[in-house]
Amino acid sequence: MQLSNLPNPLPDSPQLSNWWLRLAAGVLILLAVGVVLVTNRWLSERFTETTRNRAELRLALYSGNMLSELQRTSVVPLLLVDDPAIRDALLKGSFTDTTLRLIKVQGEIGVASILLLDGDGRAVGATDRNLLGSMHGEAAYFVEAQRTRDTVFSATPREGGGYNFTYSRVVQADGRALGVIVVGVDLMKHERAWAGLQDAVLVTDTEGTVLLATEPVWRGHPSEEALGKPDSPSAFGRALKGAADWAQNPPDAYLSGEAVLRTEARVPFRGWKMVTFTAYDSVRERVNGVIALEIMGFAILAALTFYILSRRAWSQSMSFRRESAELRLLNARLSREIAEREKVQKNLEVAELTLAQSSKLAALGEMSAAVSHELNQPLAAMKTYLAGARLLLQRKRPDEALSSFQRIDDLIDRMGAITRQLKSYARKGGEAFEPVDLRNCLSSALSMMEPQLKLRVVRITRTLPRTPVMVMADRIRLEQVIINLLRNALDATKDVAQPQIDLLLTAGETAVLSVRDNGHGIAELDNVFEPFYTTKKPGEGVGLGLAISSGIVTDLGGRLTAHNGDGGGAVFEVHLPVLGKEIEAAE
Repeated sequence: MQLSNLPNPLPDSPQLSNWWLRLAAGVLILLAVGVVLVTNRWLSERFTETTRNRAELRLALYSGNMLSELQRTSVVPLLLVDDPAIRDALLKGSFTDTTLRLIKVQGEIGVASILLLDGDGRAVGATDRNLLGSMHGEAAYFVEAQRTRDTVFSATPREGGGYNFTYSRVVQADGRALGVIVVGVDLMKHERAWAGLQDAVLVTDTEGTVLLATEPVWRGHPSEEALGKPDSPSAFGRALKGAADWAQNPPDAYLSGEAVLRTEARVPFRGWKMVTFTAYDSVRERVNGVIALEIMGFAILAALTFYILSRRAWSQSMSFRRESAELRLLNARLSREIAEREKVQKNLEVAELTLAQSSKLAALGEMSAAVSHELNQPLAAMKTYLAGARLLLQRKRPDEALSSFQRIDDLIDRMGAITRQLKSYARKGGEAFEPVDLRNCLSSALSMMEPQLKLRVVRITRTLPRTPVMVMADRIRLEQVIINLLRNALDATKDVAQPQIDLLLTAGETAVLSVRDNGHGIAELDNVFEPFYTTKKPGEGVGLGLAISSGIVTDLGGRLTAHNGDGGGAVFEVHLPVLGKEIEAAE
């Protein structure tokens, strides 16, 4: 609005002054209402979408953990039916050591339970000794296993509610069924883990019957019937407490009379489906907080406006003509500045969009390279162990092959830990720190590098103290740092006639682990810890190992340094606070 086009007010006109005050108040109120409505709508949609994305991420994590447990347990019956000790016990009818054998296997593999049934369905061996002698001839897992001659999954109701999940397989000899091996799957631990969170979770089979749920009263009922039942006060009831009506968009569902967000996904296992319900408890609070700040700002603006208008009312009639020309010039200048600012604002928005896209692409590239770099070592070790296990099975040495499979299982756990660390590369914290002995970490790292060390003749010297060197750290991440340093040392001595790696561990005010090689040393020490800096040939490395290792040691409260040795070669030193000194180091 051009101020120069306003009509000149009559001097000493109280009625005109009051009209201006009423107009300013009305415009300010309308502006405040409009801004509050638009803000409420926009923030509600944005915060709701954020809540939905987090719920979908948690759902993917829940289903992935449950599927991993099922797949890991499904191979156990296949291994046990070929166990000579179990087969001989069924052939001879002598089960003196069968239960001890099953308990030992359970401790090595880590399954919930193992049950051995003879041809009549009588329990002749069990990790739960209370089941010895019990009859299971009519159980589904016994009947189906003898019928199909393959691994069978069963979900049978149990007393007190819930289900027992088992894998079973018939034990054969010369084409004749001797008995059935039954391995239990502990899915209840996932259910207990879900119950401690703010989401309500349930898992249904192909018929819609609830198999797992954070609310015990839901189990065993169709999902529609279970969700229609009144819930007793529980962890989820407390999570829903205080959830308010939110924004203008209707909620996905109502549970116990409260609006919730429903997220579901199909589990790639026998047609199962997982559903989560998340309360909108934080969306309304966050939106209301922003709206309250806006209202406060408009209130302050209204007070200032009324104050200025009241001060100017008595002198406006005398100074209006003189100020008209100045206001017209100011109006023109402001119009030019506004046009220039709008142009700059548009250019800034384009630049921000370009920068955001570039940042996303860079983060994606760095994460992809990091995942490839960190998983190469476990994959190489797994390949070696698989080759050894295949050779042992060909030589009919299944017990030693099981040891190789256990190492592969440990490597898979390590790979899972590495991927979890890489997913949290941009956010610090969340790791479980515990007291660890640096000597044990070094031994584990050398065991991890055993397949690579066997491929070359490298002299490795270790100088360790006799007493434990305890530090507070994440064991997996600390071993990852040591493996990266050992791998770099191996690469550095590739062209050396007599390669040698020296490992020295000392403890004083701080624990210092030195890894020294007799290679060619480091040419650019200032850039050695920069991401993507590498001296290796293309395809042999991406330059992320030392950058990630430096970040891990920093997170553990220490520092990673590098320098060239006096007699040649490179020296990397890991400095960590000794347990009991970490508080002083943090201060």
